[in-house]
Amino acid sequence: MTSKRSILVTGATGQQGGAVARALLSRGHRVKALTRKPDSEAARQLTAAGAEVVAGNLADAASVVKAAKDVDAMFLMGNSYEAGLEEETRQGILAADAAKVAGIGHLIYSSVADADKQTGIPHFESKYRVEQHVRQLGIPYTISAPVAFMENAVAPWSIGALSQGTHAFAMPPKRVLQLVALADIGAFVAALAERREQVFGKRFDFAGDELSGEEQAKILSDAIGRPIRYQEIPIDAARQQSEDAALMFEWFDRVGYDVDIAALHKQFPEVRWHSFADWARAFNWGASGLRGES
Repeated sequence: MTSKRSILVTGATGQQGGAVARALLSRGHRVKALTRKPDSEAARQLTAAGAEVVAGNLADAASVVKAAKDVDAMFLMGNSYEAGLEEETRQGILAADAAKVAGIGHLIYSSVADADKQTGIPHFESKYRVEQHVRQLGIPYTISAPVAFMENAVAPWSIGALSQGTHAFAMPPKRVLQLVALADIGAFVAALAERREQVFGKRFDFAGDELSGEEQAKILSDAIGRPIRYQEIPIDAARQQSEDAALMFEWFDRVGYDVDIAALHKQFPEVRWHSFADWARAFNWGASGLRGES
């Protein structure tokens, strides 16, 4: 393994940041976990796992500079769902500037796959504006750009339907979508941090698997132990909930992610990529209350 790194992880008590922190810790790196909620249960779990939890906020540049002093790298991510699109961009730019002030040797920015391809999807565009700023800062950087999460199948907006035997998504049943497991996002970012100079100035779209909604439902049926059927949500219904999400679903159907999965996995074998079936088999369905009767 490469030498130990000291890495500042933002959003460390969230899904993606937490996965990154856990992956780095599992590989022996030192993790500083930046969070607005240092007293939260997620923060306590990170401390127990060996991370140094520090209070900070991406909107507070001084707190980011302070946290970023004397670390080798920084993982930066925003959250448009919490902050809003404009604020996500503003905070991302502020935090990237703070990383430069702190003398960060490697900034890894988490965007989204294809954000650089003029998708017109608002929460892709908000991240891409931060990417553009990061590129012109004059510091070593890498863009980490995952596709849709496998965990969306059990997200708060999905779990209700799934408990009723339905895997619902606003796409045609046979339309293929690329997916990635949160654990693989963490492992991929750890690989970028370890490769360091080899990945400076590069942008990586990455995915673990690609399959249709119908195929996902079949795998979920096998993993959960009871029948799960796929249901296409009408795009108009999705639009009533979120114009941003509706534009994304339309783009998924019209264009979609296009990661060369075989080439990527060959390039990054250390990630130990999960297929959707791998992820579904490993998920704790009993704890979720969804496990079928055997």
